[in-house]
Amino acid sequence: MVVAAKAWDGGIVRIWLEKRVVAARAEQVSAERGGRAQQDDCDKATAEEMVCTLLKGKPAVDDQQAFAGELRALLERDDYVWRGVYDDTRFDRHVRTFVRKLIRMAKTNDGFENVAHYQ
Repeated sequence: MVVAAKAWDGGIVRIWLEKRVVAARAEQVSAERGGRAQQDDCDKATAEEMVCTLLKGKPAVDDQQAFAGELRALLERDDYVWRGVYDDTRFDRHVRTFVRKLIRMAKTNDGFENVAHYQ
């Protein structure tokens, strides 16, 4: 039995990116309240917010191959600069991890329909 691949829908991906920005900001607020013990969680949420913010406005979201290209270009950057980061090295690691997750999602076209706050 052969299962047909889902067609790429840039609108769903764009909505997912917007929802992840909102969720990441909420996670940052929660982590900030946790103090020093949750700074890593804050950096992780900040990394997710940065990646989703950079991608959501790009026209490449409408094409699966172009979106994957944008993700690869983002992964190849040397460093990432964003506000509210506690540890730059840790933040870079979280950005690269999240971009790799998005590359896998874009390759399989799976997971963008899940817009729940926690994933």
